[in-house]
Amino acid sequence: MIRFGIVGTNWITDRLLEAASFVEDFQLTAVYSRTEERAKEVGEKYRATHLFTSLEEMAKSDVIDAVYIATPNAFHADQTVVFLENGKHVLCEKPLAANEQEVSRMITCAKQNRVVLMEAMKSTLLPNFKVIQEHIHKVGPIRKYVASYCQYSSRYDKYKEGIVLNAFKPELANGALMDLGVYCLYPLITLFGEPEKIEASAVMLESGVDGQGSVLLQYGDRDAVVMYSKITNSYTPTEIQGEHGSMMIDKIHGAEKVEIRYNDGTVEDLTVKQPLPGMYYELAEFVRLVKQGELESPTNSHERSLLTMRTMDAIRRKTGLVYPNDML
Repeated sequence: MIRFGIVGTNWITDRLLEAASFVEDFQLTAVYSRTEERAKEVGEKYRATHLFTSLEEMAKSDVIDAVYIATPNAFHADQTVVFLENGKHVLCEKPLAANEQEVSRMITCAKQNRVVLMEAMKSTLLPNFKVIQEHIHKVGPIRKYVASYCQYSSRYDKYKEGIVLNAFKPELANGALMDLGVYCLYPLITLFGEPEKIEASAVMLESGVDGQGSVLLQYGDRDAVVMYSKITNSYTPTEIQGEHGSMMIDKIHGAEKVEIRYNDGTVEDLTVKQPLPGMYYELAEFVRLVKQGELESPTNSHERSLLTMRTMDAIRRKTGLVYPNDML
């Protein structure tokens, strides 16, 4: 049994703990929150026996083996390092940190302490993403990847009223690229690696973060177009175009339907059933790594997290999106 602690008490933590009920060898033993009241509330809900209001005390304790971190992006690196240095395995929400320098520090620390560090990117571990990888050769030489994740944020309504919530605060390393664009970029880099050239534009909000953006990434004989937004909705599927046909994916952030439309008009439905909650697969992979003594996931690897963040840093330089973390 792997004893887990959680850092960050929000809706995404609830989703993970719901998925955890399907994962063998997962046991929640500890909850951290800045306030004792909130830690107690979450601890009672999920029957955690240990409550902490100090990260350092939690990291040094012998009641956890691993931790799931779901705090704002700006805090990921420092909080992760505290646990890694104390020999605890870390599953950290996406994006792994605020910039490439922070990701490099986290990876180095994980390797030095011989513990697991994995980015909690669910998309690349879902059953239908494996289908994409196994069948993508069928479309022939690949020429274009087009991915969109545009989801109007309910918090944008508050923003327009003059109330800036966490989703639109640069001091938390938030905004459209970090929250949504990463879902388009991580699968792209998993499939095709690091781009050779990047062009990008964004709509910047007065708070200092991006409301939406578009990116063109070049790979020699193919290119990729990525669009993301927190201020509009889109219902456009993701498409991987090849010379023999196009692979259509209903949503790149959580593929549930995959098909190939060939040039001759035939359609091949490749969809497989996903019987369990989406976050089950990332948690199951992380638990597998810990149990088997593997230090990184072959899918959500250190290198892919680093390359994704390097790409996002390049996009931010193109769009003028700067975070306080960049100055540290």
